Amino acid sequence: MLVKIFGSAVFGIEATTITVEVNIAKGIGYHLVGLPDNAVRESSYRISAALSNNHYQLPGKKITINMAPADLRKEGSAYDLTLALGILAASEQIIADKVTDYLIMGELSLDGSLQAIKGALPIAIKAKEEGFKGIILPRQNAREAAIVEGLAVYGIEHLTEAIDFLDGKKELTPTRIDTRAEFYNNLENPAYDFSDVKGQASVKRAMEIAAAGGHNIILIGPPGSGKTMLSKRLPSILPPMTLEEALETTKIHSVVGKIKNTGLISQRPFRSPHHTISDVALVGGGQYPQPGEISLSHNGVLFLDELPEFKRTVLEVMRQPLEDREVTISRARFTVTYPCSFMLVASMNPSPGGYFNDPTAPVVSSPAEMQRYLSKISGPLLDRIDIHIEVNPVPFEKLTETSEPENSRSIRERVSKARETQSKRFEKEEQVHYNAQMNVKQIRRFCPLNQDCQDLLKNAMERLNLSARAYDRILKVARTIADVELASHITTAHISEAIQYRSLDREGWLA
Repeated sequence: MLVKIFGSAVFGIEATTITVEVNIAKGIGYHLVGLPDNAVRESSYRISAALSNNHYQLPGKKITINMAPADLRKEGSAYDLTLALGILAASEQIIADKVTDYLIMGELSLDGSLQAIKGALPIAIKAKEEGFKGIILPRQNAREAAIVEGLAVYGIEHLTEAIDFLDGKKELTPTRIDTRAEFYNNLENPAYDFSDVKGQASVKRAMEIAAAGGHNIILIGPPGSGKTMLSKRLPSILPPMTLEEALETTKIHSVVGKIKNTGLISQRPFRSPHHTISDVALVGGGQYPQPGEISLSHNGVLFLDELPEFKRTVLEVMRQPLEDREVTISRARFTVTYPCSFMLVASMNPSPGGYFNDPTAPVVSSPAEMQRYLSKISGPLLDRIDIHIEVNPVPFEKLTETSEPENSRSIRERVSKARETQSKRFEKEEQVHYNAQMNVKQIRRFCPLNQDCQDLLKNAMERLNLSARAYDRILKVARTIADVELASHITTAHISEAIQYRSLDREGWLA
């Protein structure tokens, strides 16, 4: 008997429906075709044990299974449940009438219980697009898949639940969540808040400007000055994610199996990989491509602590994604593209020993050591970082202050107003939503300077030996400062503040 049953494969962050054809005929053998990987081939052992332990059996006949389209690579153990139910239906151990109504996925344990799968959200989206009545998958993935409205999502814990449901012996209750209610309820609970930070007013101001314009930022300061503490709080002042951004972010995390028993990701992600990370782990890839840290940071923040300690090759592969806000990974058989629109926040010590121009420093580095250390950051990468801010240790008097610092909510309100101004400004521009995304032509158009501003900028570039690449960055940041202050034009005060945020361009810092 021939039976068709449906599963799904995920490539990039999109799913493709897989038709599993199971044919049982005279003879002996188990033949699985359709470009399965080792994990799919091994499914026969898991399926055999799971069926046997639940009073079912593999038929002692010739079983031929085709996974179509046959030229598409099938990977992972998530097809176990699909194959098992297909075999039971083809051997008439269960009724086959309803199996084509549902998209079915799940990994089987030897006792028949189900393990979570990856990519439940894009699979559910595809199931709705193709008109399936519902989707059957492990209970751990049910809330994630239930984000898709208008699709019946059945979360089960055991093989027998699926069998009884398809046989009509048991009704399953679909999982339902109020996507919008869950999204808005989770917005106001940041894990870290700027009210925890004493002092550092100038750094907080720089981070507010960075958040308002979507600018990449690097913090330079000695150990213990608060670089990591400040960086972790940046997501709390970014504008709240839109529902569209939340869905896209959730899809990426779903593909790598980062969502367990949860629904929508409604808070901006914060990723902080160790400096020993490989280039593949950072940008994505592998034999079967997976999203890297830059994609997991999509719509959020990527924090690179101790930036000069990262391998130069790792940092260089990040240059193109920073510009394009997506990364394309090509292999011989296919190409996948992952979005990666993130804010880069980096930190570094000013010298190998951690201290610079400090007479009380325990370690003093020679000029040659300083130059070698700072030159680990290439000019092209630094060119993509708009704001450089020095972070000094907090004095004891500030640490013991009893006054309450400004909280993240107050800062976020100003940031959101600035972003609204930018949205109106760029509403007719393609793929530009905030100031950091402006190209040269748009900078000239939206950042006009009067004569006083031009004179100030010219004088600063000559006296401070600022590099040519700093010019456009200063204009972008000055435009953002004006937006935060709700000013329609850039003034000399805005230019002056923006110039202060180019520490590493000054002579003596970086060649």
